[in-house]
Amino acid sequence: MRKLLLTFSLCLCIFSGARADEGMWLIQDLNKALEKNMKARGLKLGAREIYNEEAGGISDAIISFGFYCTGSMISPEGLMITNHHCAFSDVAALSTPEHNYLEDGYWAMTRDKEIPIPGKEVYFLRRVLDVTSEVAALKDSLIAAGANHGSRRISALMESRYARRTGLEAGLTSMWAGEKYYMSLYTVYTDVRLVGAPPVSVAAFGGDEDNWEWPQHKADFALYRIYTAPDGSNAAYSPSNVPLHPRKHLSVSTKGYKEGSFAMVIGYPGHTARYSSAAEVDHVINVERPVSNRLRSAQMEIIRRWMDADPAVRMKYSDSFFGLSNVAELQEGEVECVHRFDVVARRRAWEKANMGQYAPLLKGLDAEYAAIKDIERQKVYYRETLVRGLTLSRTLLRMGSAGKDMAKVRAHLRAGLLETDPRVEKELLAYSVKEFMTNIDSSFFKPIHKELVTRFGTDYEAMAAWLWDNSCFASFGTQEVDDIVKSYEGPVADDPLYRYVKELGITAFNDAEHHVDDLPAMRRAYVRARYAVNAAAGVPQYPDANSTMRLTYGRVCPMSPRDGIIYGWQSTALGLREKYNPANHDFAYPKAFGDALPPVDFPVNFLTDNDITGGNSGSPVLNARGELIGLAFDGNKESLASNFESVEGYNNCVCVDIRYVLWILRHYAHMDAVVDELTPGK
Repeated sequence: MRKLLLTFSLCLCIFSGARADEGMWLIQDLNKALEKNMKARGLKLGAREIYNEEAGGISDAIISFGFYCTGSMISPEGLMITNHHCAFSDVAALSTPEHNYLEDGYWAMTRDKEIPIPGKEVYFLRRVLDVTSEVAALKDSLIAAGANHGSRRISALMESRYARRTGLEAGLTSMWAGEKYYMSLYTVYTDVRLVGAPPVSVAAFGGDEDNWEWPQHKADFALYRIYTAPDGSNAAYSPSNVPLHPRKHLSVSTKGYKEGSFAMVIGYPGHTARYSSAAEVDHVINVERPVSNRLRSAQMEIIRRWMDADPAVRMKYSDSFFGLSNVAELQEGEVECVHRFDVVARRRAWEKANMGQYAPLLKGLDAEYAAIKDIERQKVYYRETLVRGLTLSRTLLRMGSAGKDMAKVRAHLRAGLLETDPRVEKELLAYSVKEFMTNIDSSFFKPIHKELVTRFGTDYEAMAAWLWDNSCFASFGTQEVDDIVKSYEGPVADDPLYRYVKELGITAFNDAEHHVDDLPAMRRAYVRARYAVNAAAGVPQYPDANSTMRLTYGRVCPMSPRDGIIYGWQSTALGLREKYNPANHDFAYPKAFGDALPPVDFPVNFLTDNDITGGNSGSPVLNARGELIGLAFDGNKESLASNFESVEGYNNCVCVDIRYVLWILRHYAHMDAVVDELTPGK
């Protein structure tokens, strides 16, 4: 967990002009002022009913799903709900040509049919401690002793200390670039079993076309059950384990809501960069994103074409394509919205008006980003072609890391072949080679790249064909996988495709950069400076999203204006009928589902103005009494500047209505026992 928490270390606060109720507020910092604002919006609970370390609160029902999604407990028998797209990898891994749970869905009609998910972990937050002074004292003692006092060392020592003291999983997080440090303490459970997931054509109805759009009509949910040892402690999977009896579980409301109703989201948002300088935002949007967006779009087109042509390819690539497309669309929308809302200009104006005493720092940041932009652009080409642009790159690197252990080498080769298709990989390789060879300065070329130029000049198709034909994948597609693996003798170090992927590392680019100053130190200084400016002005501040539990509140509301049109706040089952298209996989649900559709006016999805980001997927959407009315699963395209700045009036959270979930469970999946478990007495 430490590695996951350390991944997200940037910070943010409210920018001038933002709404008072914008924000991803730390769950333990629900002070009287925030509670007052929430009650003015309609909240019927007190802050201590939401988070209470002693007596427990609603937050005890919220879980982190491996620190990449959020879930919530919805029954006293360990039943947990999250988004289908959070469960996508699990469902894909369980699917086979004979039992394709992605396409057909999965429903455990009895508890003995619930499927264990190896390696799955869920985290329940128990307490958060301010350990700022303790971290400072530890750092001082390490410096005095001449010992390593880097952030990883500090985190390791502090987390070990609190794990021993409490018997809980401990995670240290830095807020505002070290202005504050918090220790989050968790109970972890590892026997997690899949209970139910609708077909992907139902869960993700509308596919990529509707992603980040409105209206949507997705049933983006999945159910798991958490099990424990008979004494309630965490235990690895065992048939003798029993369902978890959580401290708290959410009540499900079937009464609905209306425009203007209070809505609250609690979850684990993963990352925002709202405390970035104008220079940094400009660099990301105008130097890095244009390259990665163009390359990923072309790679997606290659994969999508083969997926549409062959169901076997669709099964193999669905999971990776889902992740790739989601990120690609997000980042394309991010560029569009940062330009549309003049985020860089707004940030520079704020800096000019408020950070005059930090002018040398601002000037230094501009100079640093200008000095490194050419190499940084080439880094993106390197990452998106050599490292990520070919699925089999990972296979080759794993084979290389296995050294002389041929059993492991062959195991990695076999796994790589089984999860890919040679037609897709050959086309991705051809695209990778052309983009790499034409956009990376030849001064970075290693022997294999120079050899390609000597052999083939600028014939990039011939380069790719030669790399493939002389690699361990040469007979992939013409021989059985087991025969390829059995006959492989290595060594992988001699494989030209391995050399193409491996010989050039990121350090070559890092070494070539000529820095004006220490960029990481300058970025930290900027964050602390903004924190100080806002603190002096009395502006309420919340730290940047970093996979710690947060609360955001707002209301059910229509969509932000688009082209002068305001879209309503709710979609209904009428849209499921109107969008249905059996010739388009993204809009073609199974006939049995079509037969079970609810009435045309039945609620499906709805909008709120909650401030969310990645990691909030699966977060419960709660009404004024803390009852579950839906799950957050998406945002609108106009909100995609919010990684850097929340633009007032343009952020929407797209949610699946819990009543639609219950309808599917009752009338399509016929999981009456689960529905009764969720809605006792109703």
